Amino acid sequence: MNQKTEEIIAPHGGHLVQRVATPEEKQEFLDQAERLPRVRLSERSLSDLVTIAIGGFSPLAGFMDSDDYESVVREMRLANGLPWSIPITLPVSEEIADTLTEGKWVRLDDPNGRFVGVLELTQKYSYNKAHEAINVYRTDDTNHPGVKALYEQGSMYLAGPVWLLEREPHPQFPDYQIDPAESRRLFRERGWKTIVGFQTRNPIHRAHEYIQKCALEVVDGLFLHPLVGVTKSDDIPADVRMRCYEIMIDKYFPKDRVIMAINPASMRYAGPREAIFHALVRKNYGCTHFIVGRDHAGVGDYYGTFDAQKIFDEFDPQELGITPMRFEHAFYCTITKQMATVKTSPSTPEQRIHFSGTKVREMLRRGELPPPEFSRPEVAAELASAMQQK
Repeated sequence: MNQKTEEIIAPHGGHLVQRVATPEEKQEFLDQAERLPRVRLSERSLSDLVTIAIGGFSPLAGFMDSDDYESVVREMRLANGLPWSIPITLPVSEEIADTLTEGKWVRLDDPNGRFVGVLELTQKYSYNKAHEAINVYRTDDTNHPGVKALYEQGSMYLAGPVWLLEREPHPQFPDYQIDPAESRRLFRERGWKTIVGFQTRNPIHRAHEYIQKCALEVVDGLFLHPLVGVTKSDDIPADVRMRCYEIMIDKYFPKDRVIMAINPASMRYAGPREAIFHALVRKNYGCTHFIVGRDHAGVGDYYGTFDAQKIFDEFDPQELGITPMRFEHAFYCTITKQMATVKTSPSTPEQRIHFSGTKVREMLRRGELPPPEFSRPEVAAELASAMQQK
């Protein structure tokens, strides 16, 4: 069957980008390695390089130039008008930028100094950090982790297409390294026409399980896509989160209707804008639907509880091309003795059991297990064990 007729949903922009060098291209770059100027990537820039290369950020083939950057910051669109809500940029210091020449190749090293990619430098440009902060994060408060990272990075951006030298197995989760071309193939093989993506940087709890299963009632498959790039220092480590998901899939989900894969991208904590961004990335992986719950990608009190759902109304559904599935805050209802939301529960606020992530982390640090109304006991035990080892 022709692959085009098999596609569930087109990648954003219509084409799945592929910027991983062939063995021949890799050797050509290696032959030039010692002659190229070098830029050492941060962990976040490295995760961006990888995600660009595998097509997760399609249609981006590299780091944004000033036209795309300004358009995204101001309008949540690329310069050609295509929706895109988060700037994907490569920051460097002015001193480093001064050593580089537009139109030339730049060697990209990982944080340990290992040669991992190349940039065809088309432009280097300065930018206004406060302008980006206010527009993207809705605040310039440096207590916000995204804003803090922005203010600590270099004052110049480098733009241009990139190549990743080699797609290497993930050091922790090689079995879950499923890139967009592969996830699309898996969806086709299973005959799934509708797939809902779920973004998470936190361990799964009963509220997550509830909304995932509600979504599974109306689509063919669930794509669990935990983010394993850079997160806040107090977020639960990726390996712990992954073990929790493995437990849940093994015991509490229909295995033939769930695929789990890692998302190599890093968190921005940009709330509403990041919800759009997360949806478009999952569209590139082949998802037709995307779960947006309470305070998606939020942090602290910077965003309204459902701002991340409302922002989808600012776009024509056809131009986004992926359907948001909006969910209320789920809780355990002591009246009906099951998970519910305000849409389905007759309870008053006092008759609902829900815990904040902060409260649960405090319980775990004290060696206390969250109640079964919050977390499946096997997951709670895994979390408690991990917290006690910290």
